[in-house]
Amino acid sequence: MQNHLIDYEDAHALKSRLDWGQPSLTILDVRDRFTFNHGHIMGAIPMPLEDLTTRAKTCLHQNREIVVYGENDAQAAQAVSLLRGQGFNHVSELKGGLSAWKAIGGAVEGM
Repeated sequence: MQNHLIDYEDAHALKSRLDWGQPSLTILDVRDRFTFNHGHIMGAIPMPLEDLTTRAKTCLHQNREIVVYGENDAQAAQAVSLLRGQGFNHVSELKGGLSAWKAIGGAVEGM
């Protein structure tokens, strides 16, 4: 589903893809490190929004599919825009973020 320039990944669809062991998918958590440590999607990579532009080019592959979630949808959308501005074309926002993920029983880790 597409809304303007932001692609959205539904929590159910993402969980299904992960349950099937889909490779070449990176989940980014752009919340601050403290919040990340207190609970995040299992396997998500912490990359706080303020570090995103400097770390993305060295830590992420531009052709890899990336799903982003943040503190809220606005933060995630900002991260998607920043990544696309750096040449990452396969980036989508997890619609509803961590709350939507937890609501469907998605695996989480952290406190």
